[in-house]
Amino acid sequence: MAVEGLAARAAAVGLLGAVLGEGRMLAEVLADPQGPLQGLPPAERARAQRLTLAVLRHVEGVDRLLEPHLRKAPPRMVRDVLRLAVVEIGMGGAAHGAVNAAVEIVRRGKRTGAYAGLVNAVLRKVPEAPFAGMVPQRMPRWLRQPLVHAYGREAVSAIEAVQAGVPPLDLTLRAGAVAPEGEMLPTGSLRLEEKGQVSALAGYEAGGWWVQDAAAALAVRLLAPVAGERVLDLCSAPGGKTLQIAASGAQVVAVDLSGARMGRVRENLVRCGLQAELVVADALVWEPGERFDAVLLDAPCSATGTIRRHPDLPFVKDGSEVEGLVALQAALLDRALGMVKPGGRVVFCTCSLLPEEGEGQLAAALARHPGLRVERVEVPGVDPAWWTEAGGLRLRPDLWAARGGMDGFFMARLEGVF
Repeated sequence: MAVEGLAARAAAVGLLGAVLGEGRMLAEVLADPQGPLQGLPPAERARAQRLTLAVLRHVEGVDRLLEPHLRKAPPRMVRDVLRLAVVEIGMGGAAHGAVNAAVEIVRRGKRTGAYAGLVNAVLRKVPEAPFAGMVPQRMPRWLRQPLVHAYGREAVSAIEAVQAGVPPLDLTLRAGAVAPEGEMLPTGSLRLEEKGQVSALAGYEAGGWWVQDAAAALAVRLLAPVAGERVLDLCSAPGGKTLQIAASGAQVVAVDLSGARMGRVRENLVRCGLQAELVVADALVWEPGERFDAVLLDAPCSATGTIRRHPDLPFVKDGSEVEGLVALQAALLDRALGMVKPGGRVVFCTCSLLPEEGEGQLAAALARHPGLRVERVEVPGVDPAWWTEAGGLRLRPDLWAARGGMDGFFMARLEGVF
């Protein structure tokens, strides 16, 4: 007897195995033409991805729920099947469908067939509402500990609660754009709860908007480009900020090391009818012909502010890369400062919650460049409490928690003698 949705669930188990077992980032696995999604139609691919993300947001709580019913740890694939079924039930799926699919996936496995009875027995004991009372998944120690030191335990717990939910979709709109119905946020982004397929939303084909988290959109608003200025967008892919700058009427040059990611920027520019000069190059060695009126640097970072959208990150990264990233950010910031005209401005930002990639970078830059100063400018919709004493803007997922939160970012606008 065929089990409806079996292919998507089996693919989700494969995706979980790649992330939790092989330590691969989900984006890498999704882009792999030989990966678990191979051969699935778009709807099933989307379902597999949605289920995988849901499991990654609840691994710790689900494992605690399953533990009393397991005398010893089953093979990893069997555990992932159990996790998937529990999460699907918690999301409101029919328990019998989730259980039947789980049993069938295990039965078909080359080395897991003998566990079909165990899976059936364990899942029959799962409560109807398994998420009730489940504590939000904690971030790994390497990340949680410095965040508790920086923001306090209460704030970190609030961040984790936001990260456990499905994030809304934020759009940046051009003036007069046709757009879907949603909530207009104080900072000017449009937030959607029920998003569906992005390309099917109102106004997509007309190119009047693009997907961009509300926090990310604030970097360009802090830069405040104006028509006619020459603006450099360093480390620009995937391009939301490039589109914002272009929409302001400024002449934008976007530089990024990845040709593939820059291809996505080009596609969105065409869809939105905007112009930008795209350069595939290493920002550390690329030399512009002349200096710019303003420079935006969205530096490579640990991306710890994006866990609500990328819940695979805590299972793949261990913090060992942070030291190297901090050094790279400092080098890129010095390069950015050298590319701006006298009297110009630079906005430095990272989508990280770690202070060494934000507040620490700002303090170090001010120490390296005595003529540098932080310029705090009015940004509509920004709560005064979000500004740091040093003049940077610290954004966290627990801000606007009732609205679905926002990505974690640090950004600062720098002016003076570079």
